[in-house]
Amino acid sequence: EAIFDLFYFPLWWYTRGLGHALSWCLNLLSTGNITLGPGLWLKNIFVPMFGQWDWRGRIISFFMRFFNIIIRTILLFFWFIFCLVLFLVWLLLPVVFIYSLVTSF
Repeated sequence: EAIFDLFYFPLWWYTRGLGHALSWCLNLLSTGNITLGPGLWLKNIFVPMFGQWDWRGRIISFFMRFFNIIIRTILLFFWFIFCLVLFLVWLLLPVVFIYSLVTSF
């Protein structure tokens, strides 16, 4: 059974394991989107903050939300890159392991 598991491992890694890794990375990306919430800020861009309904409050609220949307979108982009790198590490880990094993002998 151990020999079967040794040969089945690469097949599992690139089929079911890949599905689990992709699901985990997408869940991590979704958590980052929920935490940063640029869509929610965009949805409320014209709503005045702190109940300041005068024109000064509206202008300040608009620009504060605008800069928040820009910064949170940039942070979400970097979070996406981080999740993508994690997924690529998952893909390349067995290849790097086998390459280092072969070159060491």
